[in-house]
Order: sequence, then structure tokens, then C-alpha cells
Amino acid sequence: MAHALGLGRRGMGQCWPNPAVGCVIVQGGRIVGRGWTQPGGRPHAETVALAQAQRAAHGATAYVTLEPCAHQGQTPPCATALIQAGVGRVVAPLEDNDPRVSGKGFAMLRAAGIEVTCGILAKEAARDHAGFFLRTGAGRPFVTLKLASSFDGRIATATGESRWITGPAARALVHGERARHDAVMVGAGTARMDDPALTVRGFGEMRQPVRVVVSRLIDLPLMGQLARTARDIPVWICHGPDAPSELRKAWEGLGATLIPCSKNGRQVNAASVLQALGNRGLTRVFCEGGGTLAATLLSADLVDALVGFTAGLAIGAEGQPSLGAMGLDRLTAAPRFDLTETRAVGADVLHRWRRRTS
Repeated sequence: MAHALGLGRRGMGQCWPNPAVGCVIVQGGRIVGRGWTQPGGRPHAETVALAQAQRAAHGATAYVTLEPCAHQGQTPPCATALIQAGVGRVVAPLEDNDPRVSGKGFAMLRAAGIEVTCGILAKEAARDHAGFFLRTGAGRPFVTLKLASSFDGRIATATGESRWITGPAARALVHGERARHDAVMVGAGTARMDDPALTVRGFGEMRQPVRVVVSRLIDLPLMGQLARTARDIPVWICHGPDAPSELRKAWEGLGATLIPCSKNGRQVNAASVLQALGNRGLTRVFCEGGGTLAATLLSADLVDALVGFTAGLAIGAEGQPSLGAMGLDRLTAAPRFDLTETRAVGADVLHRWRRRTS
């Protein structure tokens, strides 16, 4: 199962809105088929593994990282494919929470006389499928917030200089994080100040993440990198109802997708943004700031994981803070996260945190 989970992770960021599933088929102690959900969500992991195993799948054990699907979509149900292949046993850690499946896949297998074992490495699988489960259950994607700052929590000098606070090893790891998410999201301030490409570089040909910009008034540079590449790599702009119509038309003409959202005062409503992204199939979003958007997401309790990079330099109080104002007057009201990893990355320190659930 650990091997199947590792295979499934290869599909992260590539197969939305489908879950990133892995499958390993074992016959007589030997792996005869392996697969993971392919880019775009098809074919499914079980289909790929069964195609490799062919006749050797008969009587074999299939280790699948999520309950096999039981509904007819663009392809027949994976539960049906496993039955037709004659597998003798299916091991899966978790039941799918999609109401079209939710126990039906296991029931189909058992009705066909196939032994089903559940619960193996369930916690690990739940972490891997957290984005899919969150979108299916709550309608929004899993949000990872990335912050790269100086030792004293600054992301730029007073003049806005920010390249580069962290070193090349940390920046390379960020590209890896982008590749494992369906979308990269920034606020309007970051788009204006940094003119970012928000693409994955250094990993060869791959399905690029959607570039999401949250901008209430769509006050974004029409000659920037995002504008110039919107026809080649998706750009989605989440804007408020009061965004000027001429700017909407301009960005649509450049190839961007405009997503109207409700607003909360002078900002776009963060919950509205995530619900809109979930409605469009996104399961995992990597937010790279800036400080205002990051603070808004944290204040709304919409951040599920933190990835921090701390550099060994100090900028001082006049520098720009990594987070905007959150209006907190009590520590008990601050969002809390649990540390899951810390290590050196080049000359910087990486620390990962997960939402505290209790």
C-alpha cells in the first residue's frame, strides 16, 4: 500500500478534478501491474495497472489508495474493471466520500465474491486525498499557504525589493510544490509588484497549474507575464462585482477566465473565491501571497497547511511584513497549526505545518 500511495502522489496537480490514486497489482508475491491517475484524470490508476497485468491480474491482489469508483463517467467503473479482470482481493485504505461512490464500489466487489480489506494506511491516504475529500464534502479546495521571509518575518524591504530573500534551493523546492497543486494563487498586489509567471520550471514538459489572481477591481498589468501568456497557460481572475466592465473585457480578450465573486468590504470574499474554484474542479491550491491575501485566508480559517521558508537575514521593522493586518487582540483567537517537518534547504530553513484539528 505504501508503494501505491507513492505512485498516487505522482498524479498530484495533474489529474484534477479526479483524486490522485495509485494502484499496485500483486500476484504470487510479485508486482505484475502498477498505475496512477493520468494527466487530466483519465485513465484511472486501476485501468493502467490492469492493462500492465493483463491475465496475471486473475486471482491477484489489487492495492488501491481509494475505493474503486462505481459510477459510469467518461469510462466504465473501476470496480467493474477489477471484477472483469478476475482479481481475488482488493485492499484499499478508505471509502470514497463522493456520493456517487461512497461504499458502492466496495459493495460491487463483495457482491462479485472479491475479498475487500479496508483501513490499511488510512491516515496517510486521508492526507493524500484531503483536497479531493474537501472539495467533495465542503465544496472548496485544500489550501496550502507558502511564506518565504527573513528571520524577522519580512518579505521585502521598505522599497519593495524582495528578490531574492531565500536561496536557489528553496526556490527550486517551491517549483516542486507548484507542480503538486492544481493551481497557484496570488493577490493583486503580488501580481502588480512582482509580475510573476507562476509556472513550474525545471521539471520538463508537464500540465501547468492554473494561475489564479484574486483582484477585486482587476487592477492588474495588461502587459505583464500573466497577460502575455494567458492563452497558453490558464489564468483565472477572481474579481468583485464592482470590477470595471472594460477591464473584464480586456482580460477576456487576452484569454483569461473571469470568475465573479462576492466581496467583503473592500476585499473579495475569500470563502466565495474558494467555493468558485471548487466548483470548477480544483482540489489543491498553492497560495503564494501576498500579505493581504494570506491574512484574509488565515482570518477566514481557510488555510489547511503552511509551508514556510526562513532565510538567515534580518530586514527590520521598516520592511514589509509577510502578513497583513488580521485584527487580533487575543492570542486565543489566532489560527493554530501543528509542526510536521523542519529541515535545512540550502542556506534556508523549511518548516511545514498542518491545521490544528483539536
